[in-house]
Amino acid sequence: MVLSTMISKKVLNSFSGRKCLVTGGTGLIGSEVVKILCKSKAIVTVVSLDDLIVDNKAEHIKADLTDLEICKEIIKGNEYVFHIAGIKGSIEVTKKMPASFFVPLVMFNTNILESARLEGVSNLVYTSSIGAYSNAEVFIESDSFKGEPMDTYPGWAKRMAELQIQAYKKQYDINWSVVRPCNVYGPGDNFDPENAMVIPSLMMRINKGESPLKVWGDGSAIRDFAFSRDVAEGVILAMYYGTNNSFVNLGSGTEVTVKQLVETLNSFIDFDYEFDTTKSAGFPRRVMDISLARESINYNPSTSLVDGLKETWEWFKENQDQYKKRKNYFIK
Repeated sequence: MVLSTMISKKVLNSFSGRKCLVTGGTGLIGSEVVKILCKSKAIVTVVSLDDLIVDNKAEHIKADLTDLEICKEIIKGNEYVFHIAGIKGSIEVTKKMPASFFVPLVMFNTNILESARLEGVSNLVYTSSIGAYSNAEVFIESDSFKGEPMDTYPGWAKRMAELQIQAYKKQYDINWSVVRPCNVYGPGDNFDPENAMVIPSLMMRINKGESPLKVWGDGSAIRDFAFSRDVAEGVILAMYYGTNNSFVNLGSGTEVTVKQLVETLNSFIDFDYEFDTTKSAGFPRRVMDISLARESINYNPSTSLVDGLKETWEWFKENQDQYKKRKNYFIK
């Protein structure tokens, strides 16, 4: 693993020997944050409900963050808190099981943030989501709270955590950082066939031999797909530079149509596909403006779509059943 493509040695060295807590440290973004911090010789503690070990140099704790007393205990003594824990699932699952997203998200966000406040943690970054935005073609930080979140239940949970951080700033003068990533993919993604997102879903169906691969819509929908390691580096940069108690977008900086996505997969995987124009393609365009992140935290994602997809595919081929070791919030 390359230590970093966009983080300077000065920034990386600043975490050497420092105690860092990473919630959700076995997840898509969190696992990459853990690897970078461990390579930087930080003293890392990973908290998760997954039965996974990300890096043997880190301490792994299996703990339920919906318990306030547990949160207070695990935060003690940590200088940096990377709160990345979240719940990831498809749009269909979100609609069918909204409480499975909303309730635990609200609980562990509230508990981790309050525990950090009580323990006097001055260095914390919270990973929000593009879903906290209301519908738009281009997402810009200045439009942060206009309208209702497009991902209603998880979006509101993320916004509530952001508002909690703002409340701490006003009352206690705590200056924490927030990032809003876009559609993130990469090694360690959720490949559960019941609730996977677009890229892992396509890869699973290709791997199972679906022929032709049916893709909803005409392929013209535009999205912003960011590679997990790029986003992880953005999270670490946000911790180092700060986001002025507001937030910055973490995207890829590149617009990609669904047709381009499928064609890129097809450039290194042999499969037949066709677009089903009788099905909805979804919102025509959803991309992130990352100008503020470029300027304020030196965030410059460099992983091309084809390189990111190749690395993700190779990882998936070797780890097809890893999703079974992850906490499933959608089992009653």
